[in-house]
Amino acid sequence: MVNYKKFILDNGLRVLVHEDTTTPMAVLNILYDVGARDENPEQTGFAHLFEHLMFGGSVNIPSYDEALQLVGGENNAFTSNDVTNYYITLPAVNLETAFWLESDRMLDLAFSAKSLEVQKNVVCEEFKQRYLNQPYGDVWLKLRPLVYTKHPYRWATIGQKLAHIEDAKMADVKAFFAKHYNPQNAIVVVGGKVNFDEVKALCEKWFAPIPAGVKYMRNLPIEPEQTQEIKETIYADVPLNAIYMVFKMPGKTEDNYPTVDLITDILSQGKSSRLYRNLIKDKPLFSDIKAYNYGSLDTCMFVIEARPNQNLSLEDAEKAIWNELNALKTELVSEVELTKVKNKYESTSVFSEMSLLDKAMNLAYSELMGDANLINTELEKYSNVSANNIKHLANQIFTQQKATTLHYLAK
Repeated sequence: MVNYKKFILDNGLRVLVHEDTTTPMAVLNILYDVGARDENPEQTGFAHLFEHLMFGGSVNIPSYDEALQLVGGENNAFTSNDVTNYYITLPAVNLETAFWLESDRMLDLAFSAKSLEVQKNVVCEEFKQRYLNQPYGDVWLKLRPLVYTKHPYRWATIGQKLAHIEDAKMADVKAFFAKHYNPQNAIVVVGGKVNFDEVKALCEKWFAPIPAGVKYMRNLPIEPEQTQEIKETIYADVPLNAIYMVFKMPGKTEDNYPTVDLITDILSQGKSSRLYRNLIKDKPLFSDIKAYNYGSLDTCMFVIEARPNQNLSLEDAEKAIWNELNALKTELVSEVELTKVKNKYESTSVFSEMSLLDKAMNLAYSELMGDANLINTELEKYSNVSANNIKHLANQIFTQQKATTLHYLAK
């Protein structure tokens, strides 16, 4: 059970406070409700670019990292298709430094031509190294537009193409910041050896004076249901052939999400999972095969990624994968197998609550999904999933006409 208290400032900033006297540390986590899905299709990669720009200093604090290191703090950030998250961990006695730093860059980020150019170059290099010059690196640049036809999940967080970052203009960057990086679009979580009244006073001092920003309504296109199988083949300089099979599934906020998440574990959680046991260990058909999902807020991707052994045809490889999916559709998962994956989920969940930073991030994300207390009720949703739920949902999701398959083949 994660305890917390919540208040909202007049400018719309939501604040959650988690008091934990067992640690001398504190964390300040800011989740901005902006991700790659909020970008202009002609200017993608901006949310990720901002993750870098936010560390380039603010108007009153030219060197963000230097100020933090002086008080024994550490920081980092990540961007996804749904959110951008920044966090600071530091000794609790120095908590106000975190407020000073985060509030100043929310209020007045330093938009210098030099900083923009430096960070654009950094992001472009990352694009080249991780996505263009690495085996299988561009797979999601190819796959996402096949899976999504309307929804902005059709591009990766890094962006659709290098040119969108290379051509980013100062005016466009400033407009993106004004729209998304403001109090009413943010959730702050403060945790650790902190006091609720102290945190409230610090929020009033550092964040309350920041203007709320202009409220906008997110209006994303809804991804239509897929009614026809999609298949594509590409050739590249890779060591082994690969198959990527994708099915659309419920998003993180939907009731059925825990059921599909457990299906992922049944297929691919550890060496006793079905894909490993049946297709690598017992019948050595694949050198590697795994199932996972992206945990996205909107229509999500269920992925099976496989490397067939060289003597196995692609047709037989796909047939072996479909045999495993069809087994979920025709036979009830045993109580033993279901209990095993539920227990694994519970232990992972409980373990994550031991980390102060994980608790802060999970609280922020739960609040974004509509209720911070989801952090305490999520486990119950997973424990209530039945074998019948799994069979029913497998029949809905794993059909031929709803499959998107990419053959990524060695030249």
